[in-house]
Amino acid sequence: MKLFIICAFLSGLAAVQCAKDCSQCVTFCKTVKWCLKSEEEYQKCTRPTNEHWPTCVKRGGTQECIEAIARGEADAITLDGGDIYTAGLAPYNLHPIIAEQYGAEESCYYAVAVVKKGTNFGFNDLRGKKSCHTGLWKTAGWNVPIGTLIKQGQITWGGIDDKPLEDAVAEFFSASCVPGAKNTKLCTLCKNNCQRSHEEPYYDYDGALRCLKETDADVAFVKHLTALGEKDKFELLCEDGSRKPVDDYLNCNLAQVPAHAVVSRVDKDLAFRVFTVVDNIKDNGLFSSEGFTAKNLIFKDSTTNLQRLPELTSSYLYLGEKYWNAIHSLRREKTESASSDKIKWCAVGHTQKNKCDAWSLNTVDDAGNSRLDCETGSTVQDCLRKILLNQADAIAVDGGEVYIAGKCNLVPALVEQYDEEKCKSASGDASSYYAVAVVHKNSDLTWNTLRGKKSCHTGVGRTAGWNIPIGLLHDKYNDCDFSKFFSESCAPGSDPESNLCKLCKGSEAGKDKCKASNDERYYGYSGAFRCLAEGGGDVAFVKHSTVPDNTDGKGPEWAKAFKSADFKLICPSGSAEITAHEQCHLAKVPAHAVVTRPEKRDDVVSFLKEQQDKFGLSGSDDSFRIFQSDGNQKSLFKDSTKCLQEVPKSQTYQDFLGEAYITSLNSLHKCPKTKSELEEACTARPCQKP
Repeated sequence: MKLFIICAFLSGLAAVQCAKDCSQCVTFCKTVKWCLKSEEEYQKCTRPTNEHWPTCVKRGGTQECIEAIARGEADAITLDGGDIYTAGLAPYNLHPIIAEQYGAEESCYYAVAVVKKGTNFGFNDLRGKKSCHTGLWKTAGWNVPIGTLIKQGQITWGGIDDKPLEDAVAEFFSASCVPGAKNTKLCTLCKNNCQRSHEEPYYDYDGALRCLKETDADVAFVKHLTALGEKDKFELLCEDGSRKPVDDYLNCNLAQVPAHAVVSRVDKDLAFRVFTVVDNIKDNGLFSSEGFTAKNLIFKDSTTNLQRLPELTSSYLYLGEKYWNAIHSLRREKTESASSDKIKWCAVGHTQKNKCDAWSLNTVDDAGNSRLDCETGSTVQDCLRKILLNQADAIAVDGGEVYIAGKCNLVPALVEQYDEEKCKSASGDASSYYAVAVVHKNSDLTWNTLRGKKSCHTGVGRTAGWNIPIGLLHDKYNDCDFSKFFSESCAPGSDPESNLCKLCKGSEAGKDKCKASNDERYYGYSGAFRCLAEGGGDVAFVKHSTVPDNTDGKGPEWAKAFKSADFKLICPSGSAEITAHEQCHLAKVPAHAVVTRPEKRDDVVSFLKEQQDKFGLSGSDDSFRIFQSDGNQKSLFKDSTKCLQEVPKSQTYQDFLGEAYITSLNSLHKCPKTKSELEEACTARPCQKP
């Protein structure tokens, strides 16, 4: 009783503690409102034995549930890939928070075409046949098979301007049951008003198979497990025209597709509550439809476990570029052309945005149209996320961020070159730089005495300032608790409450402390050096040109008084003068690169080549320079950039970074919580190769 009272009247920590055992805390469980799309799902949710289940909210179907969750009338529902796509669009803006798993951590399934044994047609003979589908816009029952038939040219469809997709499908099949369809011909085989819910007996996987069995239908489009129990009655149609047994789905399927997932509003606390509730009741009949006439109620019956997804997971990241674009092309939503001449550049922080705006003004043509739009991200990873979502097109990033971008299927398009002579030849060697550790000239610090000292880093996840030095220290000491190796640090992008942010200063206005952008004074190469030079830290991890670029009268106003001779390098083999970076460094690493989406690569390359011809180091127009910082305008590239060189189209991000760097990062990321949230989101999606 005491536990019930605590849960009923307290929030915050008390609720979290209660949530550790949901079976003892009915009130906490009831704070989650689950949306049910049929009467049978509602009955399963409200059984008397389910007092520890969420509050049950019934709506008329999947679309109604998506709308209810967006309005806050419900909190969660399990959807298939096609519906996850819909839920992620405006105005709903829902995102996946939990993925189903189907045994041995398998988080995907296969879309297959099932037919009766004894029939004699192949996948290429489906025109004029009768078909059973799980539901309109559902993955295995509609998106995959219809997309495949269009791709093969069996269904002729010129897009939404030609005719509605439903009409094209209705012309292809002689009769169908597609629950949720508006075209009446696609509902002729259905049994109860063609509803896209379990109120229609032929809805979902088992419904589509039942349609095949009970009518004169020829084919059912379902998932691979649907007909396994009746191997003597059914076969699979393969794309090559052959047939195989229903248990040979690995070699005879239309596609491997992402698992069903729970979607909800973007709310960290709500996601925690939803996962806590379902994780605690998953062994209490959550994955079983026993006792009901319908199957796959609330969750798929084949579900064996649940995978909590990273907070940044969006419908695009979860479904993956290929499947998301496939659905997009089927629905033919109007969108800006991927090959538009206009480039949307992503700037990080106010000072980069100022530079980008100035650049944009310099690209205005005679008609008053700018070739460049400027999007702002709070961090580099925020920009990468916007590029993934087509809200921006490109950004220049360091090697560590090229790695994250590559994990998210972005590509390096151009690389910064820091040697002017190599800019004169297209076949010049790719540029690189040295990661170095800088200390005061009179310091007695060595590589072996760094523990317990104060450190300055360019930013978490960046090459010279984090990945290289922390990777080496991890190799040396095999300690993953980086927040305790140094007594205090400034490592922008870390937890603001940790030791890793204690030395950070934030903006001149006292805001944005430890933020991974130029709004933090100690962010980036010059920022990390400033942290050291102003007495904040004992060592700064930067690139080899940072000290020369910010001393002896060079650099911004704060740097004018510092002398390069007052600093030196330390490295595992000893120490050296500040100019001896070729002999004393931590690693030689790849140059910064411009990353973009694969389909936008050629446009970005063309635009930037044209722009550097005009506004580059020796460009034709000296009224503006894209590679230079000026006052409150922070360059969008490294200030030491002399030109941009095209990365060969065939070169992957792994090729670009090199085997040694990839190995170092993979080793570092074996430590808990060393992957960025974006990398976690990009690599957590089902059916994705690492």
